[in-house]
Amino acid sequence: MPASALEIIERHAAQAGGLLPALHELQETFGYLPAALVDSIAQAFNISRAEVHGVISFYPDFRTDPAGTHVLRICRAEACQSMGGEELASHAVRSLGCGFHSTTPDGRFTLEPVYCLGLCAQSPAVTLDDRPYARVTPQRLEQLLKSAASQHAGQLAETEGQS
Repeated sequence: MPASALEIIERHAAQAGGLLPALHELQETFGYLPAALVDSIAQAFNISRAEVHGVISFYPDFRTDPAGTHVLRICRAEACQSMGGEELASHAVRSLGCGFHSTTPDGRFTLEPVYCLGLCAQSPAVTLDDRPYARVTPQRLEQLLKSAASQHAGQLAETEGQS
């Protein structure tokens, strides 16, 4: 286990109510919550592994697998649903070839639900790599995905050229 993980766990274990802040910081550091950390978290907080798993699985923002290069979140709240959000979500699932809480086989995109982005008057809304987009149609979503994929391809080409 990386030393930074132990430092994060120990620092938060000393605080009352430190489990959620520890999990958030671990995910921010590693991009997800590796299963290998569960034992250390349980020991440091003096709780069972089942309790740690319960907290991780209860909150939808926690990931137990690495996210794709790009993270697409689609609002699933009522306002977005009433303005075409369900059609948009179905289109995203078909287009990406993966369901919610999943990553495309090539590792480029992770699809996640979110239950309000605060853009209700401009629904349906999504975020792509934490950038919000409003009044998104399936066609606009395709443009966003293609743009993100081409940026990723350009970054790969730059990296390969530096080797």
